[in-house]
Amino acid sequence: MELSTFNQHIVLQPQNCLDSQAGILLQQQLTDILPDRHKLWVIDMASVDFIDSSGLCALVGGLNAARHRGCRLVICNLSATVKLIFEITQLDQLFEIFDSFEQIVSTETPALVAG
Repeated sequence: MELSTFNQHIVLQPQNCLDSQAGILLQQQLTDILPDRHKLWVIDMASVDFIDSSGLCALVGGLNAARHRGCRLVICNLSATVKLIFEITQLDQLFEIFDSFEQIVSTETPALVAG
């Protein structure tokens, strides 16, 4: 799992599959984020080609953690297969999903980050 920062954003990039093992790692990294330095949490799924229920649970847990800390968690770069899983589980209704990281940055406004 790659972790990087961009301005006040933190970007997490899971690799290959987001299953129980990777989900535990993702949840740990999300728990360790300092909300005072990073208000926007981005999960870049460009390198994820498989996700199971454990991975979905990790993402939902991360979303809850972000909201609890007054932060915003968004997802970008879903492959067609992973996007279909989000649609079937209706998690596409819960998460803010963007086509690319650039789209997140270009549409970001202070009101969105504060809300």
